[in-house]
Amino acid sequence: MVKPAAQWLRGLLRAGKAQQRTATKLAKVLFGPVTVKPKPKPAAKSTPKPKPRKAVSQAGAKSLVTAAAKAGARPVGDALPVLAPFATPLSPARARKRTAPPPGKWLAAHYAPLPELGQLPGRRLAYFLYLPERAPSIAMRSRGRPLLVMLHGCEQSATQFAEGTRMNRLAERKGYAVLYPQQSLRSHARRCWKWYDRLTQEGGGDVRLIVGAIEQVAARYAIDRARIYICGISAGAGMAHIVALNHPQLFAALGLHSGPVFGAGHNLIGALQVMQHGAAARADAAIDEVLARQPAFPRLPTMLLQGQADKVVRPINQAQLVRQSVRVNRLPAETLVTAQRLPGGAAGGRKRAHAYALHDYRVGQDVLLRVALVEHLEHAWSGGDASLPFNDKAKPDASKMLLDFFASHRRR
Repeated sequence: MVKPAAQWLRGLLRAGKAQQRTATKLAKVLFGPVTVKPKPKPAAKSTPKPKPRKAVSQAGAKSLVTAAAKAGARPVGDALPVLAPFATPLSPARARKRTAPPPGKWLAAHYAPLPELGQLPGRRLAYFLYLPERAPSIAMRSRGRPLLVMLHGCEQSATQFAEGTRMNRLAERKGYAVLYPQQSLRSHARRCWKWYDRLTQEGGGDVRLIVGAIEQVAARYAIDRARIYICGISAGAGMAHIVALNHPQLFAALGLHSGPVFGAGHNLIGALQVMQHGAAARADAAIDEVLARQPAFPRLPTMLLQGQADKVVRPINQAQLVRQSVRVNRLPAETLVTAQRLPGGAAGGRKRAHAYALHDYRVGQDVLLRVALVEHLEHAWSGGDASLPFNDKAKPDASKMLLDFFASHRRR
């Protein structure tokens, strides 16, 4: 009996060490610096000398960019980083069919907070802003345009997020201005928003920069302050949730696509634990802490979208986000919940669609919480441009669903 027990213990130890190595590797891949392997030097005798190319000076390159901007050329997004094994896109990249960009203005700017007396200037936040060409409606002329804030995920730039979600095309038709803050590579080598950081969860860090950018845009342009919305995917969803919970008076509604539960993590390994298993022990307590800091917390209408086949941020997070939204909105036990299942389309058809379940939590005439769980969807924006990473072309169209939900809410 002693020998089998000893073998079992040794096997258990080996399994534990293997699991620890896997977790460490995953943490380095998702949150560590990007490593670039040096290119091997070619052999002198086997490689012919390349023909000399004309060098372009830094000033010359800058003038070319300026000239292109003056000519109305479409801004080009950052080059895609090499994706790590644990952060691969939904499908291999395909040749993109370039389509004409939306006709509105695509502006690049940044927000830099004024330094405090005696201190050096701090970080600044780059952002992009889409302003529709379409003339505003009569109501928008008096109140201003609604503003949608979109926060990208890891391994994405703001321009890639805009193109992948096709949000600007919908915004053009509906008259929305769309703001895309962009995480800097200096702050995080993979452009991840630090949703797991305790200081950030309490309203510090990037939260202040994002809110500052929103205030800057609202002051410079005709924006309806009662119709500002915020949403994001993955790490961007985690950050959008944090911004909304710390500044609920600023937003009319919130949208989270494939986002982690709020209030847990607090370090890299803890963040991975949340992504895979949620944070049942912290889900309620984290919201109670928010409500204790803000006793007059207003209602925060929320839409949650999640892929049932997501192995990066697993669906357990959505279930716990539902609990958090019910708690923060103080929904009564007798809240009416309607449920429906929408069928998918044929796999070989031109308009492929995943089936999904939709639950609405209603108080009176208002839907304060809408929950969509999409079958077969992995870690990707539903209905996006699949030629870009983290997008699935199959419907439902998450961008349309979010704008439809936001359209029925305004801050009172």
